[in-house]
Amino acid sequence: MKKLLFFAGLSLLLISCKPAVTENTTVSEVTKEFWSRLQSLQGKTFEGRLADTTANDDFSGKNLVMHVLYSDDETILIPFNVGDNLSRTWIFKLKEGRIELKHDHRMESGESDEITMYGGTATNEGKADMQVFPADQETVDMLPGAFSNIWWITVDSTTFTYNLRRVGTDRLFTVIFDLTKEIEKPAPSWGWENFSK
Repeated sequence: MKKLLFFAGLSLLLISCKPAVTENTTVSEVTKEFWSRLQSLQGKTFEGRLADTTANDDFSGKNLVMHVLYSDDETILIPFNVGDNLSRTWIFKLKEGRIELKHDHRMESGESDEITMYGGTATNEGKADMQVFPADQETVDMLPGAFSNIWWITVDSTTFTYNLRRVGTDRLFTVIFDLTKEIEKPAPSWGWENFSK
């Protein structure tokens, strides 16, 4: 019994001496401001246009619509519809003081697409009106050619832009949304029909 008490006491002592594991959860005022700007759009829907109509044939001539479905202090969900294709949702997460952008892709059945949840995390606090997301390792493992992808989002009082540049190529993709003109809320993105939080 004394042995058991000794080892129990020793275990408690070792646990109490172990350094506390703390995460860097400090969020800069700049990052908070960007997050707040996105949150202010919750429930709103906007139409977009390509900055260069020749940039991507899959998007040219189609209605481009973003709807800020949900936001809280850790997550912002923005479905992005391309014509009748309701497969895309941008997912922003606030993690350890930095913002992460992931691309959720679904099939019409609601099941995850084979290529989904690619993106990256900001490596610095960014600016109040702009955040930059270089491709993360998960993206490279899934899409090796996307190793040099950089996404960035800008948002101010009148405009939201979604941008993609593949460094080392001439590939540049930009969609510009007019925040001064709200439009009708779209149908739910595939797989998000029953979303509630």
